[in-house]
Amino acid sequence: MPRIDHLGIAVRDLRAAARLYELLGCRATAAEEVPQEGVRAVMLPLGESRIELLEATRPDSPVGRFLERRGGGLHHVALAVSDLAAVVVRLRAAGVRLVSDAIQVGAGGHRYVFLHPSAAGGVLIELIESGESTKGNERQS
Repeated sequence: MPRIDHLGIAVRDLRAAARLYELLGCRATAAEEVPQEGVRAVMLPLGESRIELLEATRPDSPVGRFLERRGGGLHHVALAVSDLAAVVVRLRAAGVRLVSDAIQVGAGGHRYVFLHPSAAGGVLIELIESGESTKGNERQS
């Protein structure tokens, strides 16, 4: 059974956004850059899930384009699954559209893939492989 791992929020200023959450009692992880996604991110643990703040490192990145079109806000919902490769095979067999055919490795070493919003009612869904790399204060997408 998948669980909500984190909510990804696109922000223009990572430090300013993290400060607000820290005033609410959250503790941000150190910023990590994910070059293939063109983002810098921090995680804010919240009980069993997290908030991920995403700042574009280049305007042509997915988050950069999102910020240009929509401004800051909810970018994606991440669900943790125990066997990402098996889920991807099942989704492909069912004709579900993925953003990329390749499973990627993100910050913190976790494996992930995105479902295209057209396959999920307009919501960008990230699937990440659950395990030690997705718990606590590590990771990003």
